[in-house]
Amino acid sequence: MDTPIATRQEDEGRDWPARWSVSVVAETGSTNADLLAWAARGAADRTVLVARHQTAGRGRLDRRWDAPAGANLLVSLLFREIPETPHVLTQRVGLAAIAACEEVAGVSPVLKWPNDLLLDGAKLAGVLAQAHLGPEPAVVVGIGLNVGWAPEGAACLSTAGPGTAIDPLDVLASMLHAYDALPADVWPQYRAHLGTLGKQVRVQLPDGEVEGRALDVEPDGRLMVVDDCGITHRFAVGDVVHVR
Repeated sequence: MDTPIATRQEDEGRDWPARWSVSVVAETGSTNADLLAWAARGAADRTVLVARHQTAGRGRLDRRWDAPAGANLLVSLLFREIPETPHVLTQRVGLAAIAACEEVAGVSPVLKWPNDLLLDGAKLAGVLAQAHLGPEPAVVVGIGLNVGWAPEGAACLSTAGPGTAIDPLDVLASMLHAYDALPADVWPQYRAHLGTLGKQVRVQLPDGEVEGRALDVEPDGRLMVVDDCGITHRFAVGDVVHVR
């Protein structure tokens, strides 16, 4: 279902941060897919679509991302101002989500390279970026964050925080404010919040895998891993498993 481009909404009396145009819908197939379609039709920078329920949400490697209606934050953000290295947008969204979790629920997740949020070692959120190419390019960054419900083995804010119910839209409002407060260069913050560093990891690739210790992350986003033979590998993409 391609949700029509909507005008700015002040959902439930909310005053969203300036420069962000937020639309809230009860249900759609995928907020990322909808925003990519909106991008092709000229949607503006910082257009945001949040759904109370998604019927066809997807994460990295086409994994299904689903949750009961109204339980979690399911949102996509459209960016026209694209940095030279587009992955910076996912870093910024991830850092803003961490700040929102700290403010709303009093918990401090860490990042797992390249685009997950972990809380006490369990997955709390996933971030997925997709590009719209054309005369007016855009990048859509989607995040699914477990607020009131999580599948088995994952984490959610409602069981991690002070025990009160949390509205996903409160998390979104905090996240947008936090995004605006980030500095121009977020690499030092990203590196500081990257829980992957120092861990033994397995990097899964389409043609095999590499296991070793995660040494560092470079300013261009590549993860540095040294294997058991002492060879250093640099990964721009890959699926990482924290072995220990």
